[in-house]
Amino acid sequence: MGVTRAKRAGQRSRTVHEDWSAWIPNEMDELFDATRSDLEASNYILSISLDEALSLCRRGEFETAKQRAIVIAGLFDRLADRVRHVIQTIKDHGSHFGIVPNVQPLSASNFRGAAAQRVSVMDSLLAKVLFRERTRFFHKLSALAEIIEDVQNEVRAILAEISEGAYEFPDRAWQLLEVLGYDLNTCMGESTILLKSFFCALPPEELETFRQKLVQRAPSRLEGEPGRAPFPG
Repeated sequence: MGVTRAKRAGQRSRTVHEDWSAWIPNEMDELFDATRSDLEASNYILSISLDEALSLCRRGEFETAKQRAIVIAGLFDRLADRVRHVIQTIKDHGSHFGIVPNVQPLSASNFRGAAAQRVSVMDSLLAKVLFRERTRFFHKLSALAEIIEDVQNEVRAILAEISEGAYEFPDRAWQLLEVLGYDLNTCMGESTILLKSFFCALPPEELETFRQKLVQRAPSRLEGEPGRAPFPG
């Protein structure tokens, strides 16, 4: 097993950028595409719903926008939960089997919210002093999970106040939600990039174990027979 891992490591890409365009076996590629499509579908629905609410606010239709609050809260949670389960599955498998992919630290310039920028700045700073690639990898996973949790908590608080009519200027509240949606989208993108790099480091014999964990966390769209493309539903 050690020889196999060493040989595969020698064939791996050297950077995250190279990983993104690197070839991976068909079964891995199918699972990656299905996972990516699932995340992007959830993000698309959330983005459309937020845009519609913002358009209502620009027209002064705040009451109509307020009626969308419960639905939008569910859409935020839907995407956040899906991104989180990808992160957790990567973390669990990487920790158990010792898989460490190429990784780049988070960049504050890719986020707009203060909390997300704070966490990403810390991840970037620590990456400069943490010399072990494994430590940098797991810290980035934890940083992404922290940002997602912060986004969810802030979204719930804002939408609760919108529903109660507590905002004197509700359009500003919806603009804050747009910023949080942007940051959640960034977390989705970062997680997708991490997943591709993870597949570049994953031995083929461990794919089925990893797939089962991923399916257990999100079975609705990622299930499929081994060797067959999961049907996106």
